[in-house]
Amino acid sequence: MNPSDYDLWQPVIGLEIHVQLQTKSKLFSSAPNRFGDEPNTNITDVCTGQPGTLPVLNKEAVHKAVQFGSAVKAHIARYSCFDRKSYFYPDSPRNYQITQFFHPILRGGVVCAEVAGSPHHFFINRAHLEDDSGMLKHFSSFAGIDYNRAGAPLLEVVSEPCIHSPEEASAYAKAIREIMLYLGACDGNMEEGSFRMDVNVSVRLKTEEGLRPKIEIKNMNSFSNMEIALREEIRRQIDLYTEHPTILPKELLFAGTYRFDPESKKVLPMRRKEEAHDYRYFPEPDLVPLILSEEYIEEVTKRLPELPWERYQRYRELGLTKDTARTLIDCKPLGDFFHASIPWCHNAKMLANWILVEFTGRVQSQGQTLQESALSPQYVATLVNMVEEGTITGKIAKNVADEMLLYPTVDPRTIVQNNPDYQPLADTSFLEGLVVQVLKDNASSIADYLAGKQRAFDYLVGQVMKLCKGKASPSAVHALLQDKLREYS
Repeated sequence: MNPSDYDLWQPVIGLEIHVQLQTKSKLFSSAPNRFGDEPNTNITDVCTGQPGTLPVLNKEAVHKAVQFGSAVKAHIARYSCFDRKSYFYPDSPRNYQITQFFHPILRGGVVCAEVAGSPHHFFINRAHLEDDSGMLKHFSSFAGIDYNRAGAPLLEVVSEPCIHSPEEASAYAKAIREIMLYLGACDGNMEEGSFRMDVNVSVRLKTEEGLRPKIEIKNMNSFSNMEIALREEIRRQIDLYTEHPTILPKELLFAGTYRFDPESKKVLPMRRKEEAHDYRYFPEPDLVPLILSEEYIEEVTKRLPELPWERYQRYRELGLTKDTARTLIDCKPLGDFFHASIPWCHNAKMLANWILVEFTGRVQSQGQTLQESALSPQYVATLVNMVEEGTITGKIAKNVADEMLLYPTVDPRTIVQNNPDYQPLADTSFLEGLVVQVLKDNASSIADYLAGKQRAFDYLVGQVMKLCKGKASPSAVHALLQDKLREYS
């Protein structure tokens, strides 16, 4: 197919994101909700579906669901209830899942994310609480089941089919993950399965109104792999329809559940897609309806923290570049450190650079993160202020930064005062002598500067700074050099 023919088609994508909520216990039992323990140790009779056991709803899971609903401006149901979704699979000990099919806790909502440099709005259909299944673990000659995850609280966030490219899908999913992290609702660990995505995708001609059959790619736990899987599947569907133009789409596409193979980069079929009636949904008889008061919802909304998109816009208003702002947003602990430093600093742009480059690099070389170190956000801001004020040079500041890691409780101004090597060069007559020496030794650079080459001037500045071991104020060196170079004009 001619590559331009792909432009005739529009992908239609919807995501079902499963967010494992960060609670101490599981959704319906007192068993610990914790990853990495010995298999089948974090379980109770409720987790394994023993006869006669009764579920009890986790209050904190409800709180986190309401937080998310408030964050995305969803309609938070005052009345919601739970249902049984019946299916047999070895990792589902009860042979049914407790979920919210008929009356979910959240409906609607909108998420804003940047796609190709522009803000884009994505719409949520619903979000509902449900419990997770266990985990099948495959070995060389047998398979085992770990029920530690069985019963873990999930919030499943279902988007509208409003996504039309792999890049949009990734941006939307990242935005959901960031919101969850900022709320403290989920740890966002995709390798451990705390945040995983089911992707529904179909294609249609851009001139079409309706939707063609879709396929579902299950359990994606990587944004990059999701983008690869979507590109492969979109191409496959377009090729399929193009090669068989006379066959009805519903007879051509195997509408089922697929998986992505990271090795081959292929999307492979698993089974035919079940319909809602296959699960035999009916109201959960062991749980009463969930009733939320207006006062409760208002209180949760009032206590929401600053959300990632709001923080991103504020950082841009402070003068940070898109990339710098995005880096601080993507790593919440770094963003929190920067956020704590801002009130003490005059130059947010310079502060962000020192945090992301100088201090992050130093603590990483020691096998730490910035948050694990004892560095004070206020003292980091103070050091940046000293550079901007001209109290010390950038080179001296780097040495002071090294000492701040050794003595994190000492104000950097005190560090500078106590070390003669950190005092900036204030003797202008001595500095003028260095400038004269550099000009004497670099006649060709003088000629280049007079010919209009700015690099020659920068080179001369560098030579003076080298002679004074970086202790002179760059602005003072600039002024002296410009004054002396006028004599050569």
